[in-house]
Amino acid sequence: MRTFRKYQVWELGHEITLDVYKISKQFPKEELFGITSQMRRCSSSVPANIAEGCGRETEKEFKRFLVIANGSATELEYFLILIKDLKLAKQESIEKLVEKVDQLKRSLNRLISKLG
Repeated sequence: MRTFRKYQVWELGHEITLDVYKISKQFPKEELFGITSQMRRCSSSVPANIAEGCGRETEKEFKRFLVIANGSATELEYFLILIKDLKLAKQESIEKLVEKVDQLKRSLNRLISKLG
């Protein structure tokens, strides 16, 4: 069985989740059950799926969870575009997160490719 904490891609996903929680604290209260909730869920889904995949028996199952994590990262990428257009956070903060998410997706894709 794999240890998810040893994967840099998991660490990056966790770091992004913490960033999303921090940035979303400043969103308007009426977005608590909208954008705030959605962004937090899809960001936390990335490291959670990596962790769950590590607990699975086969590489095929691990790969499937990595693909799901990649989908969640892509969903987060959309929400970052949305909050940028709605001006719900500082542009600089959003751009830093976009760069991290892009790096995360590239890392996930490399790991997925290695698994065949």
